[in-house]
Amino acid sequence: MRLVMHGGTVVDSEEMRRADVAIEGEAITEVGEIPVGPDDRVIDCRGRYVLPGFVDTHSHADGLVEDESVQRSLLKQGVTTAIAGQDGVSFAPGDGAYASEYFAAINGAHPTYAGGGVAAYLAGVDGRSRVNFAYLVPAGTVRWEVCGRSKTPADAVQRAAMVDLVEEGMREGAVGLSTGLDYVPGLFASTDEIAALCAPVASVGGVYVTHMRGGYEANSAAGVEEIARISALSGARVHISHFHAQAHIVQDQLEALARSGVDATFDAYPYTRGCTLLGMPLLPPELAVLPADAVVEALEDPHERVRLRREWFPAVERNASLGPEWPSMITLAHIAAPGFAWAHGLTLEAAAAKAGTDPVETALDLLAASRLQVNAVMAVRHERKVAELARIFSNPGHMGGSDGIFIGAHPHPRARGTFARYLREYVRETATWSWPEAVRHLSAAPAARFGLGRRGRVATGWTADLIVVDPETVRDTATYERPLGEAVGIDDVVVAGEPVLTGGALGGRTPGRGLRRQAAAPPLAQSARSPESAGE
Repeated sequence: MRLVMHGGTVVDSEEMRRADVAIEGEAITEVGEIPVGPDDRVIDCRGRYVLPGFVDTHSHADGLVEDESVQRSLLKQGVTTAIAGQDGVSFAPGDGAYASEYFAAINGAHPTYAGGGVAAYLAGVDGRSRVNFAYLVPAGTVRWEVCGRSKTPADAVQRAAMVDLVEEGMREGAVGLSTGLDYVPGLFASTDEIAALCAPVASVGGVYVTHMRGGYEANSAAGVEEIARISALSGARVHISHFHAQAHIVQDQLEALARSGVDATFDAYPYTRGCTLLGMPLLPPELAVLPADAVVEALEDPHERVRLRREWFPAVERNASLGPEWPSMITLAHIAAPGFAWAHGLTLEAAAAKAGTDPVETALDLLAASRLQVNAVMAVRHERKVAELARIFSNPGHMGGSDGIFIGAHPHPRARGTFARYLREYVRETATWSWPEAVRHLSAAPAARFGLGRRGRVATGWTADLIVVDPETVRDTATYERPLGEAVGIDDVVVAGEPVLTGGALGGRTPGRGLRRQAAAPPLAQSARSPESAGE
């Protein structure tokens, strides 16, 4: 039976026009004026826009692919494909044990994955989700599988074994390799080691995606210099995760990459605060890399607490992104210990005051009681206004990414609001993007960049991953104070030709797939080395 999306305005990356869209099976069969037959299923799109589904280039829904509330949150924003395996840590390859321990407060616990590598992870999505997932081979997980908790550079035998795992992941359909160079064990990887892992990625046209080293913001130059070297040694194309800094820093560093001949793109979300594991900035790496039991034992040792207070926390205060105000800049989003549920949504400063202790003791108490499973919203020292973010989003190398973390009673609002916020704030309210430009940044360019096949366009023969947007009402409702509000203005979504959101209600079928890397359609993205990016 044919499905007709009738009466809307079709928005592609180059134009918008009044047109109907006919779908048979998984594919778009016609775009134009289409008479509706008596046997057709019809979605009434009058007064609304029909767009290709959005691609979230940085998602942490890795373990939540079957969670209907997460699927709904993504679909309500118009996201039909999410790219998992971010920041160097996820389930595959291996048995998923490291991710389930270290990254549980970010990626969640996968309900079915117990090994089998990238192929098994992607197969676990097929037919079990309303949203598609692509996957990056996580370099930290690869290092864990080969080197365990070692803090020393990999030797030649270990490096070869890691390269083999990356090659296997790419053969099984991964779209690239990710690193998280502020997390363990990725933090211990050398530049040359990462470049060696990127070589098999480059050989098949994949992308090196990086949470770069050094903390971003004012420290971005050091991370970008390493990226340039990795690309030069491996030949890999690059995508920088959540590139957040002052607009002139982002622009200057992208231009530096362009001068180095690096093919680079990036994602950035429409918020200035971040979200991460509480232990990442507050525990030394040599402690954080130990088994959870050992870390908890150390944190419960009064002598170790004295040592951390004396030797480590002064470094926290010197951290360029935090500084002496760090207790007031960290808001507790997820605490796995039920006894500390009262602290959700409080800053560490406020939680310490309520507990009758100080922020260092409170932080260590939380981490020990939760077996490290704590994440937090991180303020920045200089909040950026909409106009400054608009300068970043105007760069032709920018792509949409939420860095969405769904774990937590008081999470960052970006998980549920990012893509609706793009449309509200940067299309409707400020006209940073036209509607076709929004499609380019949020759908067409990412689909081409990551080899997602015939997605990202509303055109005959392309996969029918489509969303229907009310341009006058689409908006985010999640805020820092009330972060669980779902987006509004997108109530009808089709994935692989199947309605998965109808009138705001989830459909019963789950046509989402684990997307295996495909030859890219003709590139629609302007990379950061494009002449158009100069002089922003």
